Order: sequence, then structure tokens, then C-alpha cells
Amino acid sequence: MIYVHNGRPITKERRLDREVRVYDRLDELGISYQRADHEPADTMEACRAIDEALDMKMCKNLFLCNRQKTEFYLLLMPGDKPFKTKEIPPQVGCARLSFAGEEAMLAYLDIEPGAVSVLGLMNDHDGKVQLLIDEDILKAEYVGCHPCVNTSSLKLKVKDVTDVFLPAVKHEPIIVHLTGE
Repeated sequence: MIYVHNGRPITKERRLDREVRVYDRLDELGISYQRADHEPADTMEACRAIDEALDMKMCKNLFLCNRQKTEFYLLLMPGDKPFKTKEIPPQVGCARLSFAGEEAMLAYLDIEPGAVSVLGLMNDHDGKVQLLIDEDILKAEYVGCHPCVNTSSLKLKVKDVTDVFLPAVKHEPIIVHLTGE
């Protein structure tokens, strides 16, 4: 069962600190959002019901790194678009990308696998993660993402993410073109 609410949970009970910090930051920035609480959703298939409940599309958030594991990237793309690794390197000037490990995910974004989200960039104080946004994300009115846990999902206005949240957390995105072919 999926329950939809406006704004943050009434209580912090059974909420992780990393999730509460997301709500605190969004509220501090004056960003309104709808929240859906649900069973763990760590696959795009599990997100389909959330899409329907929130009347928007969850985005796919992929945490990537270069071969040397010295450069890290967070890619936001439409959840229903296939990911083709080969499309990204020429657009960001590196030879090859792969999925980054759990240790780096926790260290830079304070997120565990299955809960990767653009909202984790608020934890990247040293700017170690470069945000990549597929241009199709920018064409939508809303974006769906996790509040750094995979038992809740948020519906945010794309403009609030790009014009308010990202400047506040000091992350300038690189817009990429992904064909999914």
C-alpha cells in the first residue's frame, strides 16, 4: 500500500537521520513536495506503482565513477529510458565509466544502494560528485526521487530542483543527451 502526503512526516519516529535532514533542507529552502511512503523500492519496476500514486515518473539515479575511482558522477535520467554506459564518457571527457561502489556512495552522498537520489548531493560538501542530468528530465514539470531512503519517494518540481536546490548545495549540472539506443 502506498500512502501519499503533502510535506514531511509528522513524526521522526522510524525515520533515519539522513531522511529527516532531507526534509529539513527542503523546508529550509521553501520547496514544497508530495511524499509517498511505501515498501522498499529499489528497482524501477517497484517505482511504477509510486509513479501512479504521485502522478509523475520516478527518475533513474545512477552513481558512476571513472576507472581510477577518482571522479564520481550522479546521473539523473528518465526511469523508463534504457541506460547505455557508452553514451556518457564522450560528453564528460573521460574514457570509461562504471558503477561506483557502496563505500563511495556512503562517503560522498550518505546514501545506500537502492536509495540513490539527487537529494544526496546536499551531503557532498566538498563537491566530489559531478551531477549529470539527461535533457529529457528538464522537459518534465515534476521529478520523482527518494529522500535518501528507499521507503519514501518525493514528487518535486523540476524547477525547484534546478533553480533552488542545486544552487543551495553548490552543484552545477552538466546536461547530457542520452538516446537509450
